[in-house]
Amino acid sequence: MEHRIPPDEPGILTDYERTYREFNWTSAAEEFDWSRGGPYNVAAEAIDRHAVGWRRNKIALFSVKASGDVSKYTFGEMADLTARFASGLEKLGAVKGDRIFVFLDRTSELYVAIVGITKMGGIAGPLFSALGPEAFKDRALDCGARFVVTSPYLYKRLEPVLDDLVDVDKFIIVGDGSDLGERTVNFGEVLASGDPGYQATNMAPTDPYIIHYTSGSTGKPKGILLGHRAMVQQLMACRYVVDLREDDTYWCTADPGWVTGTSVGIFGPWYLGTTLVSYEGRFNAHTWYSIMEQFKVTVWFTAPTALRMLMKAGDGAIAEHDLSSLRHICSAGEPLNPEVVRWGLKSLGRRIHDNWWQTETGAPCISNFKCMDIRPGSMGKPIPGVVASIVDENGEEVPPGTYGFLALRPGWPSMMINIWRNTPKFKEYFDIPGWYISGDQAYKDEDGYFWFLGRADDVIKTSGERLGPFEVESALIEHPAVAEAGVIGKPDELRGEIVKAFIILRPGFTPSEKLMDDITQFVKTRLAYYAYPREIEFVDSLPKTRSGKIMRRVLKARELGQPLGDVTMMDD
Repeated sequence: MEHRIPPDEPGILTDYERTYREFNWTSAAEEFDWSRGGPYNVAAEAIDRHAVGWRRNKIALFSVKASGDVSKYTFGEMADLTARFASGLEKLGAVKGDRIFVFLDRTSELYVAIVGITKMGGIAGPLFSALGPEAFKDRALDCGARFVVTSPYLYKRLEPVLDDLVDVDKFIIVGDGSDLGERTVNFGEVLASGDPGYQATNMAPTDPYIIHYTSGSTGKPKGILLGHRAMVQQLMACRYVVDLREDDTYWCTADPGWVTGTSVGIFGPWYLGTTLVSYEGRFNAHTWYSIMEQFKVTVWFTAPTALRMLMKAGDGAIAEHDLSSLRHICSAGEPLNPEVVRWGLKSLGRRIHDNWWQTETGAPCISNFKCMDIRPGSMGKPIPGVVASIVDENGEEVPPGTYGFLALRPGWPSMMINIWRNTPKFKEYFDIPGWYISGDQAYKDEDGYFWFLGRADDVIKTSGERLGPFEVESALIEHPAVAEAGVIGKPDELRGEIVKAFIILRPGFTPSEKLMDDITQFVKTRLAYYAYPREIEFVDSLPKTRSGKIMRRVLKARELGQPLGDVTMMDD
């Protein structure tokens, strides 16, 4: 029997099995104002309905700058600012359906812009501020972005490609852009020109509100479109998975350029009227703990990579801060290694709840719920309203313990509505009738918990056996010398493939043959006879996306001397 971590305290969802049996999306929709005649629009539900009620003066956002300065905004103020911005966009010539990029660091203007764009019926395109000019150009030309909200330093970064951005009418500059030329207009001027009484545009459930470009961990980024109907699942996920309550202060560290940063980072929590914390700066363990202490953060949503980096920073950093307000931690983006779950319990005194979903699914779909045992390394069970299974290449469900494709029954509310200008690619997800095929390989145990193996392209076939890289990576980071690990299958004449591991060592350890042998033996005692790394390479860094996913295909391409493909979403 594998190790299980029982619930530490009750959550909003108290009886998973019963709720899963009885749940239906129709009753969930009754929570929204549109079910009582209000406009059907994510912005109206996230901000406007709170601004006309008792939450008008409640803090919606604490915005922490890189300098440490803090600005705060009530729901009433956010309603005013987003209305002005939506109206100001229309006066610039923006119309419903326009793609409008938000290329900013995590400042308060990013939140105003994203919600304002959706309020006037535009399609918001949040982009990581680390993107280079060519990566920006690819995305802008792909979807024909008409307006770009950005800052002076990021606008200057785009100078090499400005002449190529033929679809962009105006760059809306946050800050002093007086020297940037005729194609720019000041963010403050757009706000000043707008009407604070502007009403959110009524949209159809399948009208897109956002375009998210995938991370490129598996290939060329795709423009995933999510519809306004996604709000129903995002609200329920924030209640059941993220366990958000009225009096919570919530920090989601995900950048809004990534789906987690908008679905459960902006819109989902704001449907519930929850106070958000945002931070403009880069990762630093002491800064992060200080933010949690300063704002008495109660619920925290972050990425496995960030948790591994905090683990690497040591428990001394935790001891210097009062984190007693923290009651619930969630993680998504890549599978959460069992060692990190155990560290969370020991060092933070909290369970860490892993979740599985994708840009294409729009919201969490399989989760470790507060009311359930956690089985470290498992992604948990499907959220109420989502049907998940493991199927073979013919769409037949396979028995427990059998590896196969992770699949969902289509029709959950936050499912992508299309891929921009790429309907054939969209249809590929549904090639097997009756299923959405995620591209991930996994298995389900006898009790209904799902276990991730890897992307179908990442799964290693060695000595006739199938092996997920995540399983080997998780075993590796349990070794006291290993901080992070990335694993690939390397072609081998005898075995088909062998396991090769790229390892970042913890401070105080140096590469040696003896350490290599020790790590190899350590993994051999924990995994199947074929699963240990036959090659180890010590490295200073691993190629990752900005959302923290290890880009195994880049590791493999480098190893085999092949072209790297699209690397525009790699972290700098």
